[in-house]
Amino acid sequence: MDKVQVKLSGVSCLIFLLSVAQISAEEIKDTRVVYLEIEARNLDKKDFLGKSDPFLEFYKQTDAGMWQLVYRSEVIKNNLNPCWRKCSVPLQTFCGGDFNKPIKVECADHDSDGSHDLIGTFETNLTELQKAGDGSPVEFECIHPEKKQKKKSYKNSGIIRIKSCKVGRFLLVGVDFTGSNGDPKSPDSLHYISPDGINEYLIAIWSVGSVVQDYDTDKLFPAFGFGAQVPPSWQVSHEFALNFNPSNPYCQGIQGIVDAYRQILPQIRLYGPTNFSPIINHVARFAAHSAQQGTASQYFILLIITDGEITDLDQTRQAIVNASKLPMSIIIVGVGEADFKAMEFLDGDNGVLKSLTGEPAARDIVQFVPFRQFKNAPREALSQMVLAEVPKQLVSYYKWQGWPPVKPPEMKMM
Repeated sequence: MDKVQVKLSGVSCLIFLLSVAQISAEEIKDTRVVYLEIEARNLDKKDFLGKSDPFLEFYKQTDAGMWQLVYRSEVIKNNLNPCWRKCSVPLQTFCGGDFNKPIKVECADHDSDGSHDLIGTFETNLTELQKAGDGSPVEFECIHPEKKQKKKSYKNSGIIRIKSCKVGRFLLVGVDFTGSNGDPKSPDSLHYISPDGINEYLIAIWSVGSVVQDYDTDKLFPAFGFGAQVPPSWQVSHEFALNFNPSNPYCQGIQGIVDAYRQILPQIRLYGPTNFSPIINHVARFAAHSAQQGTASQYFILLIITDGEITDLDQTRQAIVNASKLPMSIIIVGVGEADFKAMEFLDGDNGVLKSLTGEPAARDIVQFVPFRQFKNAPREALSQMVLAEVPKQLVSYYKWQGWPPVKPPEMKMM
C-alpha cells in the first residue's frame, strides 16, 4: 500500500471548512496553493475567419535555466478579451516556494492540429503577481518577440490582467445562522454567548481549529455565514462575509474568525433554511476541477459543524453521491442535544448512502462526530476522531481512479 500523508490547511471555525490537502508519497512541508484570476484585453487576431482561441501557459525557470510548464488554462473560443476560469496551482509546483523565481507566461491561439500560434509572452514572479487584488489588477503587456524586433511601431499584442493572486491553503468557513439554533439572546440557544464568552460553536471551533491551524502558515481564512437575514435589505443570504467585506472576507487565524463571529451576531437575524447541498456542491466544483488534472495532487476536505436540523436532506444525499466520485471528504460535527439521525444516515456506516433516485455513493466520504461526546475530553481527542477516516477515504479514491503519483510537469527549452 502506498504511504500517503494528509496535510490539512488551517482550520475553520464554525460551520464549513474547506481545505486543500496536498498528497504525496513523502511528507510535503509546504502545501500552500496559488490562486489566480486572469483576463486579457485586446489580444491579436490570429484566425483568418475568426478572432483568436486564446489560452495561457505558465512556466517556472529551473536551476538549469530551462522552462518547466506548471499550468495550462482552458481555451476560450473566438474571443480577444477572454476571462479564464479561476485556477489553483500548488505553490511548490508553481515556483518551488521561491516567490522571486522567474515565471514566464505565454498566451497562444489554439489550433486543433497542435500548431498553436504565439500571441505574446511576458516574464514576472509571484511577488509581482501578488500585488493584484482588491479591485486593482496587475497588468502585463503581451509581447510577441518577432513582431517587436521587426516593427518599430509595435507596442504589444494585448494586455494580460491578473485580477487576483492569493497564496494559501484554500479554506472556506461557513457559519450556520439558521433559526433552529435558537434566539442568540436566549441561554438555550447554541449561539448564546455565556458571561464567560463561550458557546458550543466557539468551543467546537477552538477544539478543532486551534489544532489544524498550525498547519497553515499565513493563517488567513475566508469566513462566511449562511441562513440569516442580513442588512440592509434583510433578505436571506446563504453566503455573506462574516466581516461584511465581500471583497476581502479573510480572517486572521481562528481568533479572527471568532472576533468576526461575535461582532456580526447582533447585526443579523437568524432565519433559514439549513441547507447543506449548496456548500457541498460549491466544494465539489473545486474538486471536479482538480480531478480533471488526472493526478493525485489535491484532495478536498469539507468540515460542517451543525445543530443537525437539516432541511434539504434529499438534495444533500444527491450532492454527496455526486461528490463521492471526486477527490473530497465531508466531516460533520454535530453540536447541541438534537436528534442526529439524519447526520448518521448521511454517514452511511449502516449501509451505502443512496440518492433519492437510488443511485449509490461510489465510496464512503462522510463521517459524523457528535461533539457532545467530547465536551470534557482533551482537545486532541476531537481532532483525532474528526480526521480518523480521511486517510482511508483519500487512499480509496486514488486507488478507485487508478491514478499514479504526481509526476514532474513536462520540460520545455526556450
